[in-house]
Order: sequence, then C-alpha cells, then structure tokens
Amino acid sequence: MKKLFILMMMISFFGKMMSQTERYIYQTEVNPDTVNLVDPKVERTFLDIKSGKSLFISENKLLRDSLTTVLKLQEKPKKKKSKKDKPEFPKLANGKTLQPTFFDYFIIKNLSDKSVQLVENIGYSQMFYTEDRKMNWNILQEFGDYNGYKTQKATMTFGGRVWTAWFAPEIKVFDGPYKFSDLPGLIVKLEDDKGDYRFSFVKKIALQNSFSEDIKPDARKSTRINFQGDKASIRMEMAKNKDSEIDLDHFSPGGGRGMHQRNGGMNGGFGGQPGMNGGMPNGDMGMGGQPDIQMGNPTQSSQNNTNVKSFGNTNPIELSNR
Repeated sequence: MKKLFILMMMISFFGKMMSQTERYIYQTEVNPDTVNLVDPKVERTFLDIKSGKSLFISENKLLRDSLTTVLKLQEKPKKKKSKKDKPEFPKLANGKTLQPTFFDYFIIKNLSDKSVQLVENIGYSQMFYTEDRKMNWNILQEFGDYNGYKTQKATMTFGGRVWTAWFAPEIKVFDGPYKFSDLPGLIVKLEDDKGDYRFSFVKKIALQNSFSEDIKPDARKSTRINFQGDKASIRMEMAKNKDSEIDLDHFSPGGGRGMHQRNGGMNGGFGGQPGMNGGMPNGDMGMGGQPDIQMGNPTQSSQNNTNVKSFGNTNPIELSNR
C-alpha cells in the first residue's frame, strides 16, 4: 500500500512537471512608421513551450484574449441586459491597462514536424494558415556573449527582410520569436537589417497553469497567399449578418464600467502583418482558472488606448512573400 501511494505521488509530480509551461520573455522593439521619424514602440512577447509545441504571442494580445474569455463567461445569453446587468470591465492588477499590439495574431509551432501556423481572431471566428517557406539559415563562425550566454550568429532572408539572429547553443530550445526556429539553440537576439524589429531575450519563467491559445475546431483554413483576402471576406460576412463581438476598447458612457458590442475586428491593435500561474508574479501573466483582474479607471484606459492606436503601424514585419 505504501509503495502504491509513493507511485501515485510520483505520477502526480511528473504529471505536473509535464504540464508546466516554459515561458521565454522577449523585449520587442518596433518602428511603427518607416516614413516619419518616430520613436520605437516597446512591448513584451512570449514564447511559451509546452507538450512539444510552442506558442508565440504578445503580452498585450494574451491579456486581451484572456479578458475576452472572462467576459464571454460572464455573458448571460438569450436575455436582454440592462446597464446594471452588464459584466464589469476587468483590468489587470498593478494599474495595467489594455494596450494595442503589433502582433495581432499568435503563432503555433509543432516542434516534432516543424510545422508553423499563424492564427488570427476575426470577431468570434478564427482563421489560420500553415507557413510554406523553410528556414534557410546561414550559420556563421562569429561568436559573442549575450547576458552571460555564449552565442553564435546566423542570418537569413525572410519576408523581404534580412534577419540576423544570435542563438545560445547551451539553451537546448531550437526555437525563437515569431516564425523563426530551427537553429541549434534558443534565439536570444533577433533583428532585421532595417532596424525596424528587434527581439531581445529577457528571462525564462515556469508557469503551472498558463492561459494558452489554440486553433479552434471550427477555425477557417486559408493559405499564406490568400490570407488577407479571406480575412476581408469574413469581415464582409460579419457586416452583412450584423454580427457583434466584445469590444475591449470602449467603456459605457458617463464613467460607467461595462462591455459594448461592435462589428468588425476585435483586436484594435496596430494592424500590420496578419499575420497566467494564478496572479501576476513580476508582471508575468499566468492563469489559474481566471486572470488576476481588478477594476480599473475607464477614462484613463480609454485615453491610453486611443493615444497608442492613433499612431498606427505602416511597417508590417513581412514586406514580401519571399
């Protein structure tokens, strides 16, 4: 009996270890406008690795999607809601507010077959495509040091940009930000030749129950070439059917906190290429059932979102289909 108890404890322990998410956090700098001289915008992006797959997603999108999930759970279907019945608008702890993102999509990589899929939410629908280009890295005999890691240099032309990556062979994760992977070590620094995009590895954390994303069973499949056109078709279909969705960018008037419905795209981000461990330790988002949320200042949040959104993004990460 004692041996059985020990065996069950070991199975439980290793089960938790297997379900643990390794999150690699990057500081990401983006020049949103190649025409006008502006300061680069900074946001954090995550590379979450779990069960043979990786998820690349920005912190701002993960925040938005997790809060949208909470709001959906709070909705009362088939019942007309008065103002007081509307679910309160949740906001992250530590005074954080929702912000737009340059990465209004998420990317899933299967580490065994090396498939890469870009997924975007369009209202309540999902659309995705499988990347059909290979990562043809040129690994150079140039070495460096990054935050205590020994690194090696590699270059590649992808999406109309020449990319330079520094990877750390001692970190046995053959992955990196965005679609980039397949180097013999974690990509700890990545930037393009124009200086428009820069990813810098900050740290790794472990999460037991992180909020994650996946491709829904009813997601619409597209191709990389047809993706933008298919997205436009879905939006036209939504407008024709007057489909509504949760709007996280606006609040109820008169200082009230609430949820509105709107047509069109849910993620009010910068645009560009289509492409939670209960609480928030050190501001790193996990999710144990629900995100750690609290009520925020609607006026301040709305103003912050407007200021950032009005900036726009005329500088997509991929400039061509090459």
